Parts: sequence; structure tokens; C-alpha cells
Amino acid sequence: MVRRLAPALLTVLVVALGVAALAVRPPQGAPQRTADFVVLAGVAGLRWEDVDKQSTPTLWRMAQEGSIGSLSVRSAHRPTCPLDGWLTVGAGSFAGWNGTRTDGGCPPAGVAVEQPDGIGANLPDQESVVQYNQQRLPWGTLPGSLSESVRCSVAVGPGAAVAAARPFGRVDRYAAGLPADPRRLLGSCVLSIVDLGTIEGTDPAARAEEARAADAQLARVLAARPPRSLVLVAGISDTEQPSRLHVAIADGPGWERGWLTSASTGREGYLQLVDLAPTALAALGRPMPERLFLGRPAVSTGGRPADLTEAINAPADADREASAQRSVSGGFFTLLAGLQVLLALAVLPLLRRARPHAGPTGPTPVSARVVAVVELLLVAAALTVPAALLADAVPWWRGGHPGWIFGGVTALLVAVGTAAVRFAPGYAKTLGPFGAAAGLTTLVIGVDVLTGARLQLNGVVGYSALQGGRYAGLSTVGLGVFLAGALVTGGWLAQRVHRRWRPAVMVAVGGLAVVVVGSPYLGGDPVGAIALTAGLSVAAAISAGGWLTISRLAWATMAALAVGIGFAVVDLRRPAAERGSLGRFLSAVGDGTGGFTVHRSSTANFETLVNSPLTVLALAGGLLVWFALLQPWGGLMRLFGIYPAVRAALGGTAVAAVLGGVLDGAALDVAGAAAALVVPMAALTSLRVLGHAADRTRPGTGRAREDEADDGSGAGGDGPAGGGDGPSGGGGPLGAGHPRPINGPPAAAPRAVVLRPEPDPGAPAEPPVADGDDRPEDPTADAGTTAPPAPAQRRPADAPVARPSSEVATP
Repeated sequence: MVRRLAPALLTVLVVALGVAALAVRPPQGAPQRTADFVVLAGVAGLRWEDVDKQSTPTLWRMAQEGSIGSLSVRSAHRPTCPLDGWLTVGAGSFAGWNGTRTDGGCPPAGVAVEQPDGIGANLPDQESVVQYNQQRLPWGTLPGSLSESVRCSVAVGPGAAVAAARPFGRVDRYAAGLPADPRRLLGSCVLSIVDLGTIEGTDPAARAEEARAADAQLARVLAARPPRSLVLVAGISDTEQPSRLHVAIADGPGWERGWLTSASTGREGYLQLVDLAPTALAALGRPMPERLFLGRPAVSTGGRPADLTEAINAPADADREASAQRSVSGGFFTLLAGLQVLLALAVLPLLRRARPHAGPTGPTPVSARVVAVVELLLVAAALTVPAALLADAVPWWRGGHPGWIFGGVTALLVAVGTAAVRFAPGYAKTLGPFGAAAGLTTLVIGVDVLTGARLQLNGVVGYSALQGGRYAGLSTVGLGVFLAGALVTGGWLAQRVHRRWRPAVMVAVGGLAVVVVGSPYLGGDPVGAIALTAGLSVAAAISAGGWLTISRLAWATMAALAVGIGFAVVDLRRPAAERGSLGRFLSAVGDGTGGFTVHRSSTANFETLVNSPLTVLALAGGLLVWFALLQPWGGLMRLFGIYPAVRAALGGTAVAAVLGGVLDGAALDVAGAAAALVVPMAALTSLRVLGHAADRTRPGTGRAREDEADDGSGAGGDGPAGGGDGPSGGGGPLGAGHPRPINGPPAAAPRAVVLRPEPDPGAPAEPPVADGDDRPEDPTADAGTTAPPAPAQRRPADAPVARPSSEVATP
């Protein structure tokens, strides 16, 4: 009865852990009204390196008194040109201007502004801009949503007119520049948008002069600001390539001396351009539009250093790191993919010659020293991604040659990690390196996530704030490596316990990983948590042995669906402004706009599939597994037959990685990151299993089995004898597929014992005895009893002695 209820109980446990991880969210609460007026001042291209106490005293004083942060200016186009930035400010969602672009440049900056009545203005191009965003771009953005949410708005300058124009092109109040006394203009409407100019170019002197002019205009705005007003200053766009992080300052009641953040970033000190519109409405106490903004209202948090110079250095340093990350990450992943492909090609001949032969024929065995070196290279390849993550603890981006510094630090950390695995207890066992590398990887990623994922932000194997896709939690690469490490670690631990407890061990380890991935406090990736739940359910279902039957697949599918549905129900019950990505998608499906999300996801999958080096890594790993490791000479099927929990872990990893990548719009990136860890270690373990393939001796009764290899009762799943290289377990521990059949004793005869001759004192020492941890336990032996040794078999005097190195003499 308990065994029949076990799948249901495990399913309920997985579902409970998954829903608990996804449903519990940090308290957000609706932002309270803090101002009667909002003035949004934009400076295209303004970066923190342009802010100085001497040349921009107004900005410096405003930053000293208010809250500051780094602004990601992502829009519907890349790079974000000034018109794109202003349009995104007014839309509250990713928007783009419909001008002609060549070679990644910007359209002409001229904007047609008509003033028929001398009070407001009209933008004759607004109708075509709205159609372009609604019909041609995948975001379904409605330009002018910010102005539509207030009764009256003011625009000063052509850029501000683009942000303040309603969908039909009308600007309520407009002035081409600040009047001599702007008090009356800024106090005529609750929302004012001011264009303070543009800062562009790379010449420091020219940038300083343009920043000084913008600062003088800002001084006039602050002198004329209405009472009880919130002033937002933002570097609303890029003015050159590559993209950079920009200035964000908020000054007003309730915004004193803090860091700016929002729910859209989840990271202290970071805002998105799309956050400015909801911030303005929330400060005024106005409701959000029916078609919700993609951005979220900004808030001010504490913890900012008292010294403004030190506080400004933090976002400026983040800008430098993000810029260096972009230039280094592509080369790193390309190099990683190339090295792993070369290593896979080098492993192929070793797999062919790894299996010892009992007879005098067969290929010459590879030198043990060469095998040991290749094993260390495989361990180093598996640890490269976590080492690259740890390298971001060193400020490599501040040096003159950041790429070389990063490469040197990563290589050093790879060497340290490889040495730690090599000298870890149990390295000589078949599964020793497999478990150690997976456990070390899981520990590195897990500790980083538990401490705020600081190494993920702007890291080479993390995510960039310049891309605007993610600012907190696990990255795409981090998700792939972490889910692979967690499931493999769970399989390694499960293999060491009795088979009836293996599903429970898998659920315990994998359930903790689901919590880490899905919790908004930690990984913040609900889609990744749902994908991991599916993989975990598959792994738990087959961890005790046997095939993935229809019933087991049904339980695994039910668990994944239950977690997804449970989270969706909880998410939909929240207020619209507080829903997560899944709740927003289901709401969009309900109102008929879900097609935009599906289109964006499919487009992102295709672009990532074509352009990412991790695609090569995933495909190369899949080819190595399918055409080499899973072949009769590859050893992986034999490994699966002997260690069903490991087979379950690898199968669950494949399911979770593919689902997580496709559902997250990352194509094969998650699978490629997982393959970077799993495939080298699978090749290493296959080499070791093949090295023990000719061992026919059953372990003595009562002898402890290393790594808890399964018995030969068929529960291993790939053959009646637990083997895996043939239809009847050929090539397995009983040697059914050996090139030279060895005649064993009759079925009723006692167990055969191989006796070694006395060693010759002058002969060289024999190689060490293999650990034999891939050999099955004798299923016929009773625990606690010892069978008497049988006499040695006689052989003809002229018969050759075939004694594999893995034979073990029993006394």
C-alpha cells in the first residue's frame, strides 16, 4: 500500500514545495501619493560620469538630497535613440520611433510640432507612430498612455512634446523652451515634462560643456518648481553606441537620501526607463491605465552611503562593469564552446579503447597517465562556468585589459576547483568526480543566489543591466548550471541509499532547488521553477530503476501542471499591478492581447537559437551523447544500468533544461549551460565504467558496495542483468556482450574464485586494483552468511592466462 501511494505522496510534496516557492512574494503594497505635482526632466545621454560637484552643482546638490540610481534605457529598439527614449517615457512600455534606421543608427532627430492656438501643440506624425507600435512591434504599446492618465500635462521642448503627446497627437500645454519665469507654466498642470537638451560624443570637454548647460536649465526648473512637487531627472536615452547606464534622480517629499528601485528590477539602485511613467502616476495618486504599463512605480530604499562621492561611484562602477561585460561575454562563451567541442573529439578514441579485453586481442589500452590527464581536463571543463561566476568577485573590469584579467582569474579559479575535486575524498570511485563537481557547482551558484545574486548582475555568465531583461535572481546560464548541478547532486546522493528511499532523496534535494529558483526573494524565476519541477518529477519517478512508464510520466506531468496552475491561481488573485509574469500573461490571454507575448517569446527563441554560442554547446553535447556515449562502446548505457539514480538525474536535467529555455525565450541557452557541466562529467564517468567492464568477479558476501551500485536483478532498467549495452544486458557487469565469452561454472556449482599467483619480488608492481564500484552485488548471496570458497578451476597447461587488471582475488 505504501509503495502504491508513494508516487502520489511525492507528487503532493513536489507541488507543495513549488507553489510555496512561487506564491510567497515580498510585501509590495500600493505606493502612496507623495506629491501634488510631478516634473520629469530628461537629458538624453546623461551618465553618472558627467555629474561633478564643480561643473554640475545643481545635479550634485539634487543627488545629495534625493534618491539616486542607475537607469537602464531599454526601449523597443536598440540602441535607444532620443526619440525612442522620449516615446517610451510617455508610453510606460517599450516603444520605438518609426523613422528610417541605417547600420544600427538613429533616425533623424527632427520632430514636427505644430502650434495652431499658441497654448498647446499637435504632432502630425503621432498617428503613424501609434500604428507602428501597435501593429509592427511585438509589445503592443500605446504611445501617450501617460498623458491619457492625467487631465492636463505640460511639455517644454520637442523631446518632451513626444513624451507628452496623447495618442491622437495633442499636447495640452507646450513651450519650445523655458520662459523667463517658468513658475506659471510648470504650475498649470499636475504633470510637466521638460527637455533639458542632449549630451553626446566622447570628448570629455565637449560633454562637460553640454552637461553644464543642462545643469543650468535644471537650476531654473528647480527654482520654479511648484510646492509639494516631485522632480525626476533622467538620462532618457543613448546618444552613441554601445549602450550605457544613465542617471536617475528623484527629489521630493519621501525621496530623501536613498537608492531608487522598483518591482520591475528587484535590485536596489536600478530603474528602467519604463518605470518613470508609473512612478509619476503613483506619486500623484492616479490610477494606472487599463492597459498596464510594463514598468512599475519606483520607491526609495535606505542603505545609501552618507558620502555622495562614494554613493555615485557605485552606479558609475556598475556602468563600467556592464560595458566590459558586453565585450567579454561573447568571446568567453565562444571560447568555451570551442574548447568543449575539441575536448569531446579528444574523448572519442579514449572511449573506443577504454574497455579492457579478457583475451590477447583488442586495441592497445591507453596509458593510465593520459587517461588521468583527460579526466582532469573534463573536470576543468565542467567547472568553467561556476569559476567564471566567481571571477566577478574580483573587479577585473577596472583594469586596462579587462578581458585578459578576467581570463586569468577564471583560469586560476578553474585550477583551484579542479584540484579540490581531484583531492576530494572518494575521487577514485566511479561517481566520485561526478558528484564532487556537481556539488561544488550547486554550492557556488546557490550561495550567490542566497546572498543576493550579486555575482550574477553584470557578470560575464550572468545578465547585463544594459540588456534590460533581468536585474535580480538567476540568469539564464545560472539557471541551466544550477538545475543540472542540483539534479545531479540529488541523483548522486540517491544512489548511495537504498532504492526505496531514492525518490525521497531526489525530491528533498530537488525541492530545495525549486524553492531557490522560484522564490521572488532568491532566484525570482517562476518559469524556471516550473520547468525544474517537471524535471524533478521525472527524475524522482525513475530514480529507483525501471523505465519511464505511462503512469510515472503521468505523475510527473501532473506535478508540473499542478505547480503551474497553483501559482497561476495565486498570481491572478493579486492586484493587477502586483502580478508576476505568468499572471500578466494569463490576463493578457483573457483580454485578447496574449498574442504579443507569444510572438515576443517565439522571436526571442529564434534570435537566441541563431546567435548564441550556447546553442553550439548544447548541440555538440547532444551529438556526443547520442552518437558516442549512448552507443554500445560509449559506456553511458552501462552507467545507466548500474546507477539508475544517475540516469534519472540526467533525464530530469534534459527535461528541465529544454523546458526552461523554450518557455523563458532562451531557446537552447539553458540546455547549453547545463551541458557545459553534465556532458564532460558523463564522459568521464563513462570512461571509468568502461574501465571496469571486463571484471567478472562478484564481490564477496557482506562486502560494502561503493557508491551503492545496483544489483543485477534488472532493476537497473536497461537489461535483465542491469547492463545496458545489448538487448539482454550485454556488456553489463555479467559480461554477456564480451568479445571473448568466458565459460563459467554450471548453474548449480558454487561461486568461482580466481587465485592470483605469488608475486615475483623482482617484478614491477601491478597497477592498483580498481574500486569495482560499478559491479553489481551478488543477488543470490544472503546477508550475514559466508559461502565456503570453491576450489580453483583447472586449466590446460598451454592455455594463456587472461587476467584483467580489475580482477579481485577473494581469500
